[in-house]
Amino acid sequence: MGPFTEPGFAAGCTWHEFGEGEQPPWWLTFADPLCVEYSKRDITIDDGGALRFLVAEPSRFAVAMVTCHYYQKDHWSVQSTHGATPWVAWDGQYWWDKAARRAGARLTNFRIDGHTVGIGDAVTALEPDFPDVARALSDYGQAAGETGLTVSLPYDLRCAWAG
Repeated sequence: MGPFTEPGFAAGCTWHEFGEGEQPPWWLTFADPLCVEYSKRDITIDDGGALRFLVAEPSRFAVAMVTCHYYQKDHWSVQSTHGATPWVAWDGQYWWDKAARRAGARLTNFRIDGHTVGIGDAVTALEPDFPDVARALSDYGQAAGETGLTVSLPYDLRCAWAG
């Protein structure tokens, strides 16, 4: 395990950008590397944003899981209504290179109620109402600090053969 680094294939990425609740087309399953950027800033209670997010996520996972080289950037914001100050917001970067047996994750720009915070502050704020989310974030923070991490992956025969 080490600090977050960009994947070796990042320079060759063709980025596919998707808006709120937008599902990627099925043919992206064949893209390798697959590099996507998702806007997840309208996760709201009153205007259907949370529902659109939940409906889109399975197809987003489906196109990602089969590729050997994947890089995702996303921008999260959870609030009561569109345009309200977010309860919590952050930006994320996640990638894997199954052929090289490496993966990385970085979460940045944490904000709670519009105020910039560190991971520890976010854990404290989420703990009373969302203990599972707080625990996952705490585990990430302990492993990654504020900068992210890069880890080893198990061997994937299909991706090793594909290169």
